[in-house]
Amino acid sequence: MKIKKQIISRKEHSVARDDISNNALKVLYRLKDAGFQAYLVGGGVRDLLLGQKPKDFDIATDAHPDEVKSLFRNCRLIGRRFRLAHILYGRDVIEVATFRGPHEGKSPNHADQNEEGRITRDNVYGSLEEDAIRRDFSINALYYNIRDDSIVDFTGGMADLNNKMLCMIGDVETRYREDPVRMLRAVRFAAKLDFQMDQKTNDLIMDLGYLLEDIPVARLFDETIKLFQGGYGLRCFQLLREYHLFELLFPMTEASINSSEHEGRTLKLIEQALRNTDERIATGKSVNPAFFLAVLLWYPMHEHKNHFIEHGEHEMEALLSAGREVIIRQQAHTSIPKRFSLMMREIWHMQPQLQHPTRKRAMRTLSNKRFRAGYDFLLLRNKVGETELESLCEWWTAIQTKNKLDQERMCDALGKGQKKPGRRSKRRRSKTGSQMSHAASNETNHTATSLANSE
Repeated sequence: MKIKKQIISRKEHSVARDDISNNALKVLYRLKDAGFQAYLVGGGVRDLLLGQKPKDFDIATDAHPDEVKSLFRNCRLIGRRFRLAHILYGRDVIEVATFRGPHEGKSPNHADQNEEGRITRDNVYGSLEEDAIRRDFSINALYYNIRDDSIVDFTGGMADLNNKMLCMIGDVETRYREDPVRMLRAVRFAAKLDFQMDQKTNDLIMDLGYLLEDIPVARLFDETIKLFQGGYGLRCFQLLREYHLFELLFPMTEASINSSEHEGRTLKLIEQALRNTDERIATGKSVNPAFFLAVLLWYPMHEHKNHFIEHGEHEMEALLSAGREVIIRQQAHTSIPKRFSLMMREIWHMQPQLQHPTRKRAMRTLSNKRFRAGYDFLLLRNKVGETELESLCEWWTAIQTKNKLDQERMCDALGKGQKKPGRRSKRRRSKTGSQMSHAASNETNHTATSLANSE
């Protein structure tokens, strides 16, 4: 790769020290004062140049991890594949990485690659220039120098930033093979920044997407959260499907989207959930990954539920069995931590209780600590056109505005012959319905206890 070093002076760029977090400045100054090179690098520099507020600040240095640790008592070293130093200031973490060099021809004690070309271990250190060409995209290889406030650019990143282009550094196929997750990162940056990929960066994703199948499922889960809960989830979802990557991450969901059984509701449900998520993040509200995961697997779970019903299980028993089965199957593609899978199942199990409120069960459902998530899920289902949910949503919305006495009166009315919300005609609950209610209550109580113990 042809390298042309460019120094952008302070007068020629918009990054100011006042824009950098105090903790990041402390690390930069201490490394500099100890005689080491110290640069702010990556997304922090990129976002500042774009006039955005960085989520975090990463630092690159010629100090080795042990040397960094000796300078900071609040430092811990992490990682085996990539050795990194984390400087801890309360909940704020400043990540410090040593300049990396080329791994070709190095000792196997420091760098390894598998047969597909993926780097499995990489602790080869190098110079600033070598570190730059080891990074993924040119816009992430801009270095802010704390000594003179200049920005150092080896890969044309400043020009690509100005042209809104996402370009892989070096040979694109080699870089994707070294770390296939770079394909997901390409999608995420294209969505977040509204940038176009250059032709090779774009085209080879289609050819090499299958390499993601060899990535540990825990790492794929982490990347999935970044994709869908960064504030630009809907665009990420659209691009993932365009590049045929979504089907590798959530194959059951992709099959459900393409199925005619749900009349397009799977896609509508996901897109509406992502719109809501993006809006919440834009207004500074929190989001829980479990809710969106429950959305992604809701219709696949229903397909499994119908299968269990066909084999003789009652509806609620089938729902419980299907929930377990779908989560187990999904774990083969992206892991789902237990704290999230428990909440997903509780959201699903709450739906029959919300759809069939009774005098006794309604107040218990209302007091469930996950009621709000289950209620929001019901509203979402109604919004995409699931049948007979409109009056149910109105009833559950209304009861939340009442005081305790009026809530009890509304619930009492359910047991006095009043037409129940969501039902076209009054009918006696069947034995199967009673079994469903009992099973739902037991499963929800068990899951709520498990959640309480795990949080």
